[in-house]
Amino acid sequence: MIYVLMPVVFAVAILCIAFEDRIKVNKAATAIMSAILLWTMLFINADSVLSSGHSEAFADFLSKVPSAADMSPHERYYAYLSGYAIIEHLGEVSTTLFFVICSMIIVEIVDSHGGFRVLTDRIHTRSKRRMLIIISFLTFFLSALLDNLATAIVMIAILRKFIPEQKERWIFCCMTVIAANAGGSWSPIGDVTTILLWSGGNLTPWHQISTLFLPAFICMTVPLTIACLLFFKRRERWNIHRQIHAENELLPQINKRSRMAILVIGMLSLVSVPLFNELTGLPPFMGVMCGMALLWIYTDLMYNRIDTIEDKDRLSIANVFHKIDMSTIMFFFGILMSVAALDTAGQLSQASGWLDEHLHNPLVIAFILGAVSSFLDNVALVAGTMGMYGITTDPAAGAYAMQMAVDGSFWTFLAYCCVTGGSILIIGSATGVSVMGMENITFGYYLKRFSLLAVVGYICGAAVYLLC
Repeated sequence: MIYVLMPVVFAVAILCIAFEDRIKVNKAATAIMSAILLWTMLFINADSVLSSGHSEAFADFLSKVPSAADMSPHERYYAYLSGYAIIEHLGEVSTTLFFVICSMIIVEIVDSHGGFRVLTDRIHTRSKRRMLIIISFLTFFLSALLDNLATAIVMIAILRKFIPEQKERWIFCCMTVIAANAGGSWSPIGDVTTILLWSGGNLTPWHQISTLFLPAFICMTVPLTIACLLFFKRRERWNIHRQIHAENELLPQINKRSRMAILVIGMLSLVSVPLFNELTGLPPFMGVMCGMALLWIYTDLMYNRIDTIEDKDRLSIANVFHKIDMSTIMFFFGILMSVAALDTAGQLSQASGWLDEHLHNPLVIAFILGAVSSFLDNVALVAGTMGMYGITTDPAAGAYAMQMAVDGSFWTFLAYCCVTGGSILIIGSATGVSVMGMENITFGYYLKRFSLLAVVGYICGAAVYLLC
C-alpha cells in the first residue's frame, strides 16, 4: 500500500507546485514537505517497501555489506536507509546544490563588477525578434562550452541589463531554458547527464557532438521560429534604446582591464570544470568552488591596490552570499530528495523495467524517458537506465543488444531525449528550476506559452536523429 502511495504523494506535490499561483503556497515549501513525507513513509514502512524486492540499490547494499546477513530484517532495513541510502543521496544532491550556489556567486560577482559589459556592449539591436534570436543562439553555443545550468545563469544576468521589465523579460528567459537544454544535449560537458554518459564510457565526445548537433539545433530553432512569430510583430522594437543599468556596479572606479580579468576568471572557472574533474577526479562543484576562491582572492587584492573604490564591502564576494536566492535552492533540494526517495524504494527502476518489458524498443524507451524527464530528475533516470542495461561489449550479441554498445544508438538518443525533454515543463531540468526561481516565472506561464513549443522542438529534433 505504502509503495503505491509514495508516487501518488509525489504527483500531488507536483500538482501543488504547478498551481502555486492559485493555492498561494511557495513551491519550495511544497517540495520540502514532499521530500519529508516520502522519506518518512519509507522509513516507517521499510519492512513492507524494501521486502518487496523492487529496490535494486538495497540488493546491491546487501551484496557489499556481508555483516548485514547477521542482522534481523528490521535492523537490516534501518541500517540501509539511515547509514547508506539517505546519506548517499544527500551527498549527491548537495554536490549539485553547491555547484548551483557557486555558479550563482561567480555570475553575481562578474555582473556587479561590470564584466558582462564586454558581451552586452557588442549587442546593438532594438528589434525584439532579433534580440530573441541573438540570445537563443548565444545560449545554445555557450551551454555546450560551459553547461546548460551555468549558461542560463549567465544569460539571465545579461538579460536583466537589456530588459529591466520582468514580465517582458520572461519570454526571453523561457526561450533561454529551451536553448540551453538543446545546447547541452550535444556536448559531453553540456549537462550532468551527458557527463554521466561520457564518464561512464557509454558515449565518446566526438560521436556525441557529430551525431547530436543537428537534432539539438533543430530542437532549438523550431521553437525559436515559432516564438518570434507568435510573441512579437515583424517590426516590433523597443521605443527607447536598451539601457545598461549599473545600479550594482561601480564602473568609474574599476578599469576595463580589471573588469576583463574578472570576466575571464569567472568564465574560465565554469568552462574548465570538466577539465578539473578529469585531471583531479574531484566532483564538479569543487572546480566551481576553486574558481570562486580565485575570484575572491583577485578582487580582494584589487581593492587593496585601488584606494579610490568606495563601499568595497558591497562588491565583495562575502556580501554576494546574502544575494543568493535560498528559496530556489531549497526548492531544488526538495525535488531532488523526493526523487531520491522514489529511487531508493524502487519505483523508478520498476518503471524502467516495465517499459523494457512491454515496449522492447530502446529508441522508443529513450523517447519516453525524455518525456518523463520533463517532471522527474533526468540524472536519476539516466543513472537508473545505465545501471539497468549496462554496456554491450560482445559484437555477436545481436542487433538489439548492440544498441547499448559504446556509442550505440540507445545511449546517443538517450542523451538527446533526457536533456531536451527537460524543457517540456519548466521544472523538468535544473536549468528551468534555476531560471524559474531567479525570475519568479510561474509554472502556469511557461506551461501555457512554451511547453507546446518545447514539445514540437523535442519531436522535430528526435525525428531528425531517427531519419539521419
